[in-house]
Amino acid sequence: MSRRGAVQRKVPCLFVTEVKEEPSAKRERQPFKVLATETLTGKALEADIYNAIPTEKVDGTCCYVTTYKGQPYLWARLDRKPNKQAEKRFKRFLYSLEDCKEFVWNVEEDFKPVPDTWIPAKDIEFSNGSPLPDENGHMPGWVPVEKNSKQYCWHSSVVNYDAEIALVLKHHADPGLLEISPVPLSEILEQTLELIGTNINANPYGLGSKKQPIHLLVPHGAFEIKNPPTLKQNDILSWFESCSEGKVEGIVWHCHDGCLIKLHRHHLGLRWPLAETYLNSQPVVISFNTTKYDCDFEPKSLFHHFSNLDGQRFDRLKDIKFDA
Repeated sequence: MSRRGAVQRKVPCLFVTEVKEEPSAKRERQPFKVLATETLTGKALEADIYNAIPTEKVDGTCCYVTTYKGQPYLWARLDRKPNKQAEKRFKRFLYSLEDCKEFVWNVEEDFKPVPDTWIPAKDIEFSNGSPLPDENGHMPGWVPVEKNSKQYCWHSSVVNYDAEIALVLKHHADPGLLEISPVPLSEILEQTLELIGTNINANPYGLGSKKQPIHLLVPHGAFEIKNPPTLKQNDILSWFESCSEGKVEGIVWHCHDGCLIKLHRHHLGLRWPLAETYLNSQPVVISFNTTKYDCDFEPKSLFHHFSNLDGQRFDRLKDIKFDA
């Protein structure tokens, strides 16, 4: 594989975590919880976490924009995973509590096939020209989202390759206001984004409906937290529970060396999703100047629907509806 796509292989947690067994979880798929201690990880301290930029962790599926067929394309996250036999062997090894680094994979035989267009993630390690799995036994990577793709239909709905644009949710120039607008794919080239919406992760933001699904791309790091808590566990816990700005899935700190550090609500034993989130409660305006684009948008496409809402403002992101 000569190409390699962006994204940190695994974003480390802010705090050192510990595994706690769930006594009533015999029938659950994961009979344990991973909870944060009060100790900051060495990786967080090495990355100068105290001077990092805290941003909202958006709950969606990760995407990537890079070139394909000579033009900017949206790529979907696809991790290459072990087959059943190799996975069983790997889990037995994990449960034996031995050092994960000693496990030996047969890259040629242990993993499920992926499309020829698959590329590995940027920071993945290689051995003899082959990508190596991470500590979870996965090979993070990407596949291009083709126009009218059935497998990646929700990804496909937020890009128009004829006009070379994507539907992006971001901050408006006016404080406290969100904006949905078409953005040239060339402007987000080599960036990672989160796809959110009706059919992604059980729709935690309440976007659209089964009849009129709505999906959007959010650039990673787009929503900086204005009044973040200190880096003490009790302060963060209080912020999640008491502040409107804390009604988020988690926090991702963007460090100056390019490292990312995260903390999920689940790490503190807090539930997610919430009935009301900070993101879906903010006002939003639709900015869609159709005169910029030479192509005609298909009548049922999101681009057509949003172009008809140009200039309209909604009190909350989750209030967006298209006329019947």
